[in-house]
Amino acid sequence: MFKGKKFLVLGVANDMSIGWAISQALHSSGAELAFTFVNEAIEKRVRPLAQSLGCENVVKCDVQSDDDLTSLAQYIESKWGKFDGIVHSVAYAEREDLKNRFHQTTRKGFQTALDVSAYSLIAVTGKLLPLLTPNSSVITLTYLGSERVVTNYNVMGVAKAALEASVRYLAADVGEQGIRVNALSAGPIKTLAASGIPKFREMLTHFAEKAPLKRNVTLEDVARTALFYLGESSNGITGEVTYIDCGFNIIGM
Repeated sequence: MFKGKKFLVLGVANDMSIGWAISQALHSSGAELAFTFVNEAIEKRVRPLAQSLGCENVVKCDVQSDDDLTSLAQYIESKWGKFDGIVHSVAYAEREDLKNRFHQTTRKGFQTALDVSAYSLIAVTGKLLPLLTPNSSVITLTYLGSERVVTNYNVMGVAKAALEASVRYLAADVGEQGIRVNALSAGPIKTLAASGIPKFREMLTHFAEKAPLKRNVTLEDVARTALFYLGESSNGITGEVTYIDCGFNIIGM
């Protein structure tokens, strides 16, 4: 399905990351991949994962650094020239801003969460736009906390709302070049990012009880949907937020 296609994956933290599950699915379908890491600690996790897929394309990129974004574009151009899509799996908020009451969110914490979790999609897409082939696909990951209040999600919910708005504006902006931009809204999954959310285990229990399918969503569920959005089957879809949450988002009471 993806033989000869090339995709950049940002935000893999370990082997439980949603971005990693998507990467494995892409690799199994014949795609060639490149990965980024933000610091040495993450590099020690990401590089062995990439090598397990026979991939040596691993490059440093702090999405808050314009210089790193420029270097990333230069790296991708030198390795591939053109490529076929971006998997944006990047999000971050200070732990204190998730634990404290929302009105205690710091200015610095707000700026950091919005910069890393939302603006980075705009920055990465803009920097790499000249290298994307026609019919390329950009996907990002969001969560229901963008639309509804989720206990302890706090400033990350605001960041995800900004991310989803950015998806729509980007889709309108780059659509004439044949590039699609969509978001996948996954239910709660045990990832490194989720570990920073207080009472996350209770969230999983509540989710499985209330979701119509009576279970938690899996990494494989998200990865299979990602393949749809990265492939030609979704050529007529852009600017959308698609829920992969066992139907939890439809429940009111």
